[in-house]
Amino acid sequence: MAIDPVCGMEVDESTGLRGERAGEEFYFCCEHCRQKFLQPQTESKPIGQNAIYTCPMHPEVRQGRPGDCPKCGMALEPLDTAADDSGGGEVQDMTRRLVVSVLFGLPVFLLAMAHLVPATSAFGDSDASRWLQFLLSAPVVGWCGLPFFLRGWRSLFSGHWNMFTLISLGVGAAFFMSAAAMLAPDFFPDAMRHAGKVPVYFESAAVILVLILLGQVLELRARGRTGGAVRALLNLAPPVARKLTDAGDVEISLAQVQVGDRLRVVPGGSVPVDGLVIQGRSSVDESMITGESLPIEKSQGDKVSAGTLNGAGSFVMRAERIGADTLLGRIVQMVADAQRTRAPIQGLADKVAGFFVPLVLAVSLLTFIVWIWIGPEPRLTYAVVNAVAVLIIACPCALGLATPMSIMVAVGRGAREGVLVRDAATLQELEKITTLVVDKTGTLTEGRPRLVDLIPVDGMDSKEMLQLAASLEQGSEHPLADAVVQAAQGLPLLPASNFRSVSGGGVIGDIAGRKVVIGKADFLRNENVDGLEPLESRAVKLQEDGKSILFFAADGRALGLMAVVDPIKPTTPLALRDLQEMGLKITMLTGDSGRTAAAVARQLGLDSFESGIEPLAKAAFIKKLRTNGERIAMAGDGINDALALSEAHVGIAMGNGTDIAIQSAGITLVRGDLLGIVRAIHLSRDTMRNIRQNLFLAFLYNTVGIPIAAGALYPVFGLLLSPIWAGAAMSVSSVCVIANALRLERAKGNRQISEI
Repeated sequence: MAIDPVCGMEVDESTGLRGERAGEEFYFCCEHCRQKFLQPQTESKPIGQNAIYTCPMHPEVRQGRPGDCPKCGMALEPLDTAADDSGGGEVQDMTRRLVVSVLFGLPVFLLAMAHLVPATSAFGDSDASRWLQFLLSAPVVGWCGLPFFLRGWRSLFSGHWNMFTLISLGVGAAFFMSAAAMLAPDFFPDAMRHAGKVPVYFESAAVILVLILLGQVLELRARGRTGGAVRALLNLAPPVARKLTDAGDVEISLAQVQVGDRLRVVPGGSVPVDGLVIQGRSSVDESMITGESLPIEKSQGDKVSAGTLNGAGSFVMRAERIGADTLLGRIVQMVADAQRTRAPIQGLADKVAGFFVPLVLAVSLLTFIVWIWIGPEPRLTYAVVNAVAVLIIACPCALGLATPMSIMVAVGRGAREGVLVRDAATLQELEKITTLVVDKTGTLTEGRPRLVDLIPVDGMDSKEMLQLAASLEQGSEHPLADAVVQAAQGLPLLPASNFRSVSGGGVIGDIAGRKVVIGKADFLRNENVDGLEPLESRAVKLQEDGKSILFFAADGRALGLMAVVDPIKPTTPLALRDLQEMGLKITMLTGDSGRTAAAVARQLGLDSFESGIEPLAKAAFIKKLRTNGERIAMAGDGINDALALSEAHVGIAMGNGTDIAIQSAGITLVRGDLLGIVRAIHLSRDTMRNIRQNLFLAFLYNTVGIPIAAGALYPVFGLLLSPIWAGAAMSVSSVCVIANALRLERAKGNRQISEI
């Protein structure tokens, strides 16, 4: 037997399709696999490289170069967050501007406050002090704050008013009005003068920009941490690989590895790409991808994944998937895509943002008018200061970041735990699930059944029966068929003709001139097989013990039965208990007989089960549950259960290794057991709780901050909010939202999961 290098199926060398590459023979199960493997190889896209840039607040904005978002003005980031290094060049640029703004802005603030100190009060009120403030604040506004003014200017003409609209208007009003007072004081009427001079607000403009730049740097660094989990996965792949050649082992870069290359993995080294072990044996630590803490033994014919860590042994592998096509690469890309999606709850923030900026501009204008009309002297000073404070404190950055930051952190945390989320909507929907529908084989069980009983009728040789059964079942992809084939190892298998497989029924074909039928009793009965009744009575006891039964017939007569056991995964009982404690009802769907299904359901304490159900009927069953008002999550293998997965509110694909069906459902569990569903639900609940906290903080901040900035406390307490403090509050609000989102990395639910 050979292994198909594309799909991993065992192929009989006598019947399989042959192909050759680089002087080495390969065998394939079908023409599609042969063509895919033998076609000319092009260079695979490296993991983590993507030339598309997008906005963290508006993921629908995408372009092929760096720049600013046309909607909110924020700097665009690489679509693949794994390729981004904590903010990259923008962090460095903003940090430089922050340093310069502090060097020039701090003297401006000290000069503006000098009049409060008796020893320097005379100089503080002098023209020299005012001109120094003007000269020192000019580079702060003209260079340090230039990105904000450019973004604000663009927003005015594009119609997408945003936080930079408010910042540029507020800071611009403070600085340019002050500059006009210095350069052309005669244009101002006497009513606007105080102590014979027009007031200036250079310190407000300079210090506000210092605080906003500080907030931007902190925000960029915090946002950079959201891709940390993905970058950690990305760094698992080694930079080089050891390729076997005629001249010996040669070390090559990972980008030079091609499909079909033979690679040596030394003790303690990382597996460079996905592939198949063709020589040697070792134990491999796959915890960085699957979450499984125990090393897994690997020998000839076993698959290995890029980024996993080899133990003390050494082995030679054949490369099958490279670059972005590896399991690790697909995980990185899936996480990057998911981090840019929008949860439905984001619609609330979008609706508010749609009218928020125009409303703030109106409130700021109204504030200016009211203070000019009824404010104390100097009225202009009070009017300008409070109007600017309203513009600065109302920046909606915190509101816009409330949902995206939580989603980015949550998706990264899920990747570390082996829970791959396709999009934010799935993460939100999972929180509402009331019923979990699970497939039996490969979900509750290990998916590696083994033949435990072979019962032929009188006159039928058990060895002949097994040989015929395995010869026919080798054409089937069903796990029970694989158990029969594995049990027949060492027996020569015969070619089968006229092979036919009936989903949910069985298989039929001609072998050595005999018509062989294997499957359920009803399937055999439909094929006009006689003599089933005695075998059915013997099957009852086996089914009550939880065994799956395959009936065997040849030439129209039932000649025996085979009992197959698929062991329940060790983690299944614990996971089901936790899921039921979380309030979920568990329903099992299986094609097995009612007795076998009842035995499994009784052993696991399931709420309900449906037996003898065919794949197409699973989707109809889920649709029925939905019409009854249930919120359904369906867990299956992601391939055979594709229709049922798509019918559920949330589809959960179970899988492991390089065969994982990442695109088949909203949630993919790399490790492939029910504990992953426990992790996923905890993750969903933690995320939605965190998003609601962020939205509450953002709404509370603006609800309280805007009236205070407008001067609501002045009539009662005589308190006003300086634009400087407004700028500090605006920056702090954004940082608080991001800091709260980062709490998801170490949330309580995460600790609970790690204790399972």
